[in-house]
Amino acid sequence: MSIYLDVVWTLNFMVDLMLLMLVQLLARSPARKIRLFVGAFVASCIVPLTILYPNSFFNHVAGKLIYSFFIIFSTFGFKSLYRFVKLSLLFYFVSFAIGGGLMAIHFFLQRPITVSLEGVITFNQGYGDPVSWLFVVTCFPIIWYFTKRRMDEHVGEQVKYDEMHKIKLTINQQSFESVGYIDSGNQLIDPLTKQPVVICDQPFLKQWFDETEWKELQQVKETLAFDQLPKKWEDKLHMIPYQGVDGSHSFMLAIRAEELTIFYNNDVLQTANVLIGMQFGELERDGQYHCLLHPLVIKQSIIQSA
Repeated sequence: MSIYLDVVWTLNFMVDLMLLMLVQLLARSPARKIRLFVGAFVASCIVPLTILYPNSFFNHVAGKLIYSFFIIFSTFGFKSLYRFVKLSLLFYFVSFAIGGGLMAIHFFLQRPITVSLEGVITFNQGYGDPVSWLFVVTCFPIIWYFTKRRMDEHVGEQVKYDEMHKIKLTINQQSFESVGYIDSGNQLIDPLTKQPVVICDQPFLKQWFDETEWKELQQVKETLAFDQLPKKWEDKLHMIPYQGVDGSHSFMLAIRAEELTIFYNNDVLQTANVLIGMQFGELERDGQYHCLLHPLVIKQSIIQSA
């Protein structure tokens, strides 16, 4: 029997690329296209490795597990253990879901009974029944699309009001972009100006400050020693009182931004002189968003054509 290694390798490369694309879409984890192709190439290399070295370590369970981790690392990198494990588990989930879907369609379409001139003959080819390449090429995109569509619908059912959108924040004539999360639970309002407060976390806000300034701001937040405020930012900083979920009262350090732009669906929303609450830490451990957008900011913003 002849094995066309180039054909098998190419097909596996395309399948692995679509699997990694689906993982990226479901996890909403940014990855450049070149990284997706690199990850797919690494994943497809298991084909020649298996054929040329059938007794290699990577043909065993432990080896396959390690190899899958290398695939995820090649595609998405390593930012945190939680994110890495999450992406790895999602990669297995997608692989099993689509593989199971393909096998279900295959056994659903096959004929377990055949009729001949001598009578009715039944047969069962069992789990070793080969799946044709044409079947994989035809049905894989269908199962891929169905899985993505169903997961998107599920997310849409769970997330109605709370959504994530690209934002651009301008402070001290410097602009940086990130992702904001419309949080219906964020009701923080400055009691003096009655303005809604947008909360941004440390990884995003540190882009406007050097290390010394950021440490001074942290010290002010902890000790309320306002005389230690960085001179450069004194006229832009505010202290906003708020009540925590446990009923305790505290203060949040906030900075007045020049402009906040929210790319909301097909609209561009802009608001000026917005207050940005400073979170000294990460808002979300997976790093999917770095700002909590107040619902009133969306309502009060000026809509411009996208």
